[in-house]
Amino acid sequence: MHIRFSILFYCLLSLSHSVLAQEKLKDSLAEKVLAYQLPNGAWGKQVDKKAVNYALPLTNELIQKIKATGEEHATIDNGATTREINILVEAYAKTQNADYLNAARQGVAYLLEAQYENGGFPQYYPNKSLYRAQITYNDNAMINALTVLDNLVKEKAGFDALGEDKLKRRAADALARGIDCILKTQVVQDDSLTIWAAQYDEKTLQPEQARVFEPVSLSTSESVNIVRFLMKQPVTPAIEKAIESAIRWFAVHDLEGYRFDRKKDPKTGNTVRDLVPDSTSVIWSRFYDIKNNKPLFGDRDNSVTYDFSQISAERKNGYAWFGNWPAKLLEKDYPKWKKNKEIKK
Repeated sequence: MHIRFSILFYCLLSLSHSVLAQEKLKDSLAEKVLAYQLPNGAWGKQVDKKAVNYALPLTNELIQKIKATGEEHATIDNGATTREINILVEAYAKTQNADYLNAARQGVAYLLEAQYENGGFPQYYPNKSLYRAQITYNDNAMINALTVLDNLVKEKAGFDALGEDKLKRRAADALARGIDCILKTQVVQDDSLTIWAAQYDEKTLQPEQARVFEPVSLSTSESVNIVRFLMKQPVTPAIEKAIESAIRWFAVHDLEGYRFDRKKDPKTGNTVRDLVPDSTSVIWSRFYDIKNNKPLFGDRDNSVTYDFSQISAERKNGYAWFGNWPAKLLEKDYPKWKKNKEIKK
């Protein structure tokens, strides 16, 4: 009797282990990411005109709104699509749930399809309205996409799990074309390389205006992350020249003795932003005139000025016009890269 019971217990235990092994482990965040994925493999940045918020529960009402979101919302703006791919790759590493891996592959396939032959990435695809078809460095859109491809090619950050040879070959080709596009779009002044604009015409590769308060200009914030991306690549003479030129430009065009401060307006009680003298501070303007390198500011009426005090209060307080973006690049990242680089001829 004891032997029969032991055999029965062992069989039941084995069966339960088998059932558990067949059940897919799930990650709560990744499950939400799957729900938001568009049919073309991408993700949008908004649902029903509100920013995607993965902290929200997936109610029936929200699910219906997600299902009503069309592919015209597919984008790499504001970290969309690249963020989700990274979440899924990380979730797969924890759970080995193939659903997450397949969705991540679909996201990568979208990036490869969206990329132009010249290597640039549009802000949206397939939506080409307004400025959405422009090659977009703004808010690090293109660099985020290339970083995903770079991780896939180098099998970093868990991307080795995506390891389909055909996908890796396509990613390697796309990465090479993307780097070539970066090098071709670095702005030249009097035969000297400077930094990069935020948007470019997808055919001519000339700098373009996007929103009315984002004029054609050199863009410091985006250029910092472009340089950091180039520093992660094998150092060719062209890449070295691009990095060294950008570093020189950043070093020359800082604004010493000011900080971009928040303070309360004593009359209205509202928070306002303004330039404040500070002998210990060094900042940079977000945008510089593409010809003369003067700090440049735009407004919603499509006006452009060199005088920060002349733009509207709404724009003055609603945009990051100044920052210390290049500081760490100059002080830490560049010296480290300079010390360790090996030029690939």
